[in-house]
Amino acid sequence: MLKLTDVTTVIGGFTAVRDVSLEINKGEFVALLGSNGAGKTTLFRTIAGVLKPAKGEIEFNELKISNLPAHKIVMLGLSLCPEGRQLFPHLSVYKNLMLGAYTRRKDKKGVQRTLERVYELFPILKERKNQLAGTFSGGEQQMLAIARALMSQPDMLLLDEPSMGLAPLVVQKIADAIKNINKEMGTTVFLSEQNANMALNITDRGYVLENGKIVLEGSSSELRNNEMVKKAYLGA
Repeated sequence: MLKLTDVTTVIGGFTAVRDVSLEINKGEFVALLGSNGAGKTTLFRTIAGVLKPAKGEIEFNELKISNLPAHKIVMLGLSLCPEGRQLFPHLSVYKNLMLGAYTRRKDKKGVQRTLERVYELFPILKERKNQLAGTFSGGEQQMLAIARALMSQPDMLLLDEPSMGLAPLVVQKIADAIKNINKEMGTTVFLSEQNANMALNITDRGYVLENGKIVLEGSSSELRNNEMVKKAYLGA
């Protein structure tokens, strides 16, 4: 479904992602682990078309997307929920969600069906649909950011650091919702996380990124039992 071959991304002369190759199949739930500054966000922004790779190839559903603009990549079924949420704080919950459905604006019935599914997943968004996004707590804003990304009806969802800055109880709620998105909605999920404990509990397998390079890959249980991962990410 998603295939990266030797992808390198350079930002202001600095190589943030170097020769990354990975592959994710339809229906999988895959983690990308790495510390702050490892290059996870740069890699996700490159996949989503926000940044362009300096070299290498990105394919999605056997189409080359390396040089496509971000909105066309969304239209192909690949959606990014960005780090830091990036909501429109002075717009209502409902308007934020509708912005997520912008590429489907002609499909009013389909958008309404997706909206109802999103409301089922996050009931609080329906209860507070007229509330300004900026008045939400951090956890509620993260729910809204994920829901907005789902409004484009993606085949694959890139989730960049969804647990960042959230209390443990809220992190568990977000983790449960992401599992539902993968298992019940059938959406392929690529999850970037510093919170390795949470990520390895809910994903099938993962990659470890350090200094812009993939240094390790394996099933989630293999990574959980790896001494390097234990020491660097699990506090063991």
